Amino acid sequence: MNRLERPARGEDGISVEAPARLHLGFLDPSASLGRRFASLGLVIDGFSTRVSIAAAQENTVLVDPGCSACDRARLERHLEALQTASGFEEPVMLRLHHAPPAHAGFGSGTQLALAAGRAFSEFHGLDIPTRSIAAMLGRGERSGVGIAGFDQGGLLLDGGPGRNGSAAPLLARVSFPGAWRVVLVLDGRIDGLCGSAERVAMERLPPFPRDLAADLCQQVLMRVLPGAIEQDFEPFAEGVSTIQSLIGAYFAPAQGGSMYTSEAVATVLDWMHARYCAGVGQSSWGPTGFMFTRSEEEAERAIAAARADGVVDPALELVVVGGNNRGALVRSHAAVLAQV
Repeated sequence: MNRLERPARGEDGISVEAPARLHLGFLDPSASLGRRFASLGLVIDGFSTRVSIAAAQENTVLVDPGCSACDRARLERHLEALQTASGFEEPVMLRLHHAPPAHAGFGSGTQLALAAGRAFSEFHGLDIPTRSIAAMLGRGERSGVGIAGFDQGGLLLDGGPGRNGSAAPLLARVSFPGAWRVVLVLDGRIDGLCGSAERVAMERLPPFPRDLAADLCQQVLMRVLPGAIEQDFEPFAEGVSTIQSLIGAYFAPAQGGSMYTSEAVATVLDWMHARYCAGVGQSSWGPTGFMFTRSEEEAERAIAAARADGVVDPALELVVVGGNNRGALVRSHAAVLAQV
C-alpha cells in the first residue's frame, strides 16, 4: 500500500481511497477438507470508497450526496470503536466522499471500515496493521480477500479464517494482467443478501460435498492462478466459469434457484458466455455479475453486440474496469474542513 510521512496531528487531514473487490467464490464453505471457506477474489479499479479525517471541535460524521444513511451509521459506529480501542478520543471529522453501491457484491462494508480505520490510524500517528483494524471493526469473519486486497490489490487467494476466529491468511497474490478487463453488470433494483439474512441463508444450506471442494481447489490452483501468472487467458477464464458454476449451484437455493440473484444479469451473462471465451459469474451474493475479457476492445465489442441483440435490460448498467494491483491509497491533504 502506498504510504506517506505522517503529518503533525491537526495540521493536515488524511484521505484514504480503498478499491472495491469482486468475490469470485468460496472453496469449502463447510470445511469438508478441513478448513472452512477460503476465498478467491480480485481487486478492481473504477469503484472505490474514499474517507477523509481532520481535527474538529466535536465528533462529526458526514456523507456526501449519493452515499446512504446506512453508510453514515456505520461510520459513526466505526469512529466510536476506534476511539475506544485506541484511547485517542479527541474529536475529529470523518467524512465519506463516495462509495460503491452497498450490498451489490463489491465488499463495500469491509472497505468502508478499513478506510475509516486506516485514516484514523494515520491521522493519529499509529501503526495499526490492517488485520487488526478489521478485527477491531468486526470485518473478515469469512473472507480475507477484502483485507488483503486493501493492502496490496491483485488476484488473491485466502485460506479461510482460523479456528480461533483470526482473519483468513493470504495464501497467494498474483498481479492481474494489465490488458485484461472485467465487464461488470449492475442491477440497482436488487440488493444481495447481507447481515442476518445472509447468516440464516448460510445456515440453511446443506453440508458442502468434499469432492466439490476438491474440484474447486483444483480449478484455482491448476487453472485460475497459473493462467493469471502466465497471462494465459483461456484456462483462467474457463477456471473462473467452472468455479462460479459449481459454487453457484450450491448457493442457488438461497438465491431463488439460480446462481444469479438478478434474472436480468443472468440473461446478459448467459448470452455472452455462449459467444465468447470469457470467465463469467456473480460476485458474492450479487446482484453484480462479471465477465472477464482479454482486452478493452473485446469488452466493448461484447457489450455492443449484447445491446444490439436486445438482451440488455434498460435498467442494467454495464461498466468496463481493470484489475487494481496497488491496494488502498493514503494521502495527506490540506484543509479538509474547508471542503465541507
